[in-house]
Amino acid sequence: MDHFHYRDGALWCEDVPLTRIADEVGTPVYVYSAAAFRAQARAFRDALSGVPDVHLAYAIKANPNLAVLRVVAAEGYGADVVSGGEMARALAAGIPASGIVFSGVGKTRAELLRGLEAGIGQFNLELEEEGVVLAQLAHERGLAARAVLRVNPDVDAGTHAKISTGRKENKFGVSIDQAPAMYARLSALPGLSMQGVAIHIGSQLFDLAPLEAAYRRVKALVDELRAAGHQVARVDLGGGLGVRYKAGDDPRTPAEYGAMVERVTKGWDVQLMFEPGRVIAGNAGVLLTRVIWVKPGVVHPYVIVDAAMNDLARPALYDAWHDVDAVVPRGERMTANVAGPVCETGDTFAMAREMDAVKGGDLAVLRTAGAYGATMASTYNSRALVPEVLVDGDRYAVVADRIAAETILAAERVPEWL
Repeated sequence: MDHFHYRDGALWCEDVPLTRIADEVGTPVYVYSAAAFRAQARAFRDALSGVPDVHLAYAIKANPNLAVLRVVAAEGYGADVVSGGEMARALAAGIPASGIVFSGVGKTRAELLRGLEAGIGQFNLELEEEGVVLAQLAHERGLAARAVLRVNPDVDAGTHAKISTGRKENKFGVSIDQAPAMYARLSALPGLSMQGVAIHIGSQLFDLAPLEAAYRRVKALVDELRAAGHQVARVDLGGGLGVRYKAGDDPRTPAEYGAMVERVTKGWDVQLMFEPGRVIAGNAGVLLTRVIWVKPGVVHPYVIVDAAMNDLARPALYDAWHDVDAVVPRGERMTANVAGPVCETGDTFAMAREMDAVKGGDLAVLRTAGAYGATMASTYNSRALVPEVLVDGDRYAVVADRIAAETILAAERVPEWL
């Protein structure tokens, strides 16, 4: 079911017209569907129903809004976090500490200590020195930190270079051929309880073959570790399943992914851990914006909207595609460039795009903006920080305020000598 749908000639989110949100909250604004989050969380969970022992940890980096976290947590998900701030968000949303997995290549000593004190369920170690420091911090406090070693299987995920994480030249994990000796040294440290291994080869993956290849390499490592007498109770398979952004995209469904996982991991005798993010959040949100001008161009007109690259960075960062649709379409089409008001040539959302014809004052949406949208927003050009709205049936709430430029300015200080 599409939770963003046209009704009576206008685009609605569930049972709330987007025109109402624009009038009452203003634009630009992110709009999320609680029903869409629930549906995708259930679809992913159900796809793994044939796997004996599963832990699901929603990747908070995809969309860390507290209200969103409450919705996902209610579906039985823990949290995959990559910073102390994300850990604090997970705890504030009511996610049990035991359900939190702390990933990330640059965890500080302070963050490791916070995780220990909170009693989180697992640290994903990215290098041996991190494990040594964690073991020391835990041992000094009479604790045993549960950890797994993230390995790099040197598998090309076939995705955008900036979101590929499983090749040997990437910064994540340790080389899989160095893992057995490293795992043995870490297992001997007091204060550290090594539970297994972890991988994550990339994001926005359409092809299951690289994932299967990576999983098979990890299974060979598990067998080697067990043959050496080590405990391997968990294997963290990460996330990365892709979503549809445009016509022609053909992502694998959670059901297809789950069938592959069940087939490949049969008999592993471990708890399998998963960290879905984009697949849960991506299509659960849109960025609602208003057209300021339609500016004549040499080749195509520029549709200048009040959203900008500081609100949605993905097109500027990755040349990412987001469908652009009118909220109240007239039935006419145009070919145009869609751009924001930020003073950067890269502040464009679409170039030479065939789209609904729009005029100044019209409303439009950038689709599939529920993941890596508001969480990557900034205040560049001294613009306000974009607000977020959650719709649930026929009601909605502002779940993150618009933070005005004046508020941001008030937090700055000029030294007395100036």
